[in-house]
Amino acid sequence: MIDEAKKEEIREEARKILEKFARRLEKVKLKERKRKVGETGYREEGEGVKGDEDFRKRMFENAPEKDGDCIIAEKKKW
Repeated sequence: MIDEAKKEEIREEARKILEKFARRLEKVKLKERKRKVGETGYREEGEGVKGDEDFRKRMFENAPEKDGDCIIAEKKKW
């Protein structure tokens, strides 16, 4: 276990690091991002781009498990 004196020393060191970091951040200059006229950040709704059927076919052939149009993949199993 860490005694109170060591905890206080760690807190003080962390506070100094944060203050130093904050001072450095104040000096950072960012360029203003220019937007195109009519740019809203959203995509236009529509048909979209047609996918590559050969790629899709190969992906499904290589998938170890699939259910119709869905590939069943492992999750957090590493």
